[in-house]
Amino acid sequence: MQMDNGELIMDSEISNKPNYQLSIVNCQLISKRFGDVEALRNISFSVNRGEIFGLIGPDGAGKTTLFRILTTLLLADKGKAEVDSFDVIESYKEIRKRIGYMPGRFSLYQDLSVEENLNFFATVFNTTIEKNYDLVKDIYQQIEPFKKRKAGALSGGMKQKLALSCALIHKPSVLFLDEPTTGVDPVSRKELWTMLKRLKEENITIIVSTPYMDEAKLCDRIALMQNGRILDIDTTQNLINKFDKKLLSASSNNMFSLLNDLRQCRMIDTCFAFGDVVHITIKKEFEEDNILFLIENYLKNKNHTNIEIKEIEAGIEDCFMAMGEE
Repeated sequence: MQMDNGELIMDSEISNKPNYQLSIVNCQLISKRFGDVEALRNISFSVNRGEIFGLIGPDGAGKTTLFRILTTLLLADKGKAEVDSFDVIESYKEIRKRIGYMPGRFSLYQDLSVEENLNFFATVFNTTIEKNYDLVKDIYQQIEPFKKRKAGALSGGMKQKLALSCALIHKPSVLFLDEPTTGVDPVSRKELWTMLKRLKEENITIIVSTPYMDEAKLCDRIALMQNGRILDIDTTQNLINKFDKKLLSASSNNMFSLLNDLRQCRMIDTCFAFGDVVHITIKKEFEEDNILFLIENYLKNKNHTNIEIKEIEAGIEDCFMAMGEE
């Protein structure tokens, strides 16, 4: 461990050491403030060549700010970052030649057609659609029938495919996708991840941010982010394996009262709503064989009926909630 201005920094936050020598993106203690808001705080991680790396966290976690720093659109207040061995400040022009960036908000020219947008971006990077057509073919073929339509008139899923095609037309070594599936229908979400798996086979490194926890398992490794800091970095399964608390699922006839009553129970450590059930963890001193019976009796005394309680395996969202409480 190290100290930075009196703050404890974990070794895993500094280098994320597995295959560090193979990394294509490196961040060392990146921080950024906007007035009183600390958007990023000592962010450190590395991304290995050819992997899909996910930044997972809610709105306001700092994902977009971090992307803008790594894509040379924003300067960090402190820290160092490299992309494809180039410093984001000293060699920003070289980095811009080597990366593809798809921002969260659709930012192509809405008055230009699909074909005109793609030709424009190919020209900017001194290439042609034909030269790298094989790379974007599977994506572009889905919107090619509408190539004369203006980009502003496309559906959400089609805009996403056009933006991804434009980001790939120069065959970048690193592809940054900022919440590409937000507001997109389930079919388009599935199609996008299928495309990303294929792009990985082309040895393109992909860094994708998302607020959707269910997409974490589609990444090779993930960084869980909250309030401008990284909670942990690992594979999804390894993060789940670190969850060391007894986890229960509970439901009853009155879900609103159930949440409040469980949070007031002295045996309960944490309690969060998960769809139509509540996930609860038990304080260590109450982790005994009859804990389900004790909680059920507690709820019956609170006038709950149709009570269902069972022990369950943790998911990545449970891990995130637990880390956020620490």
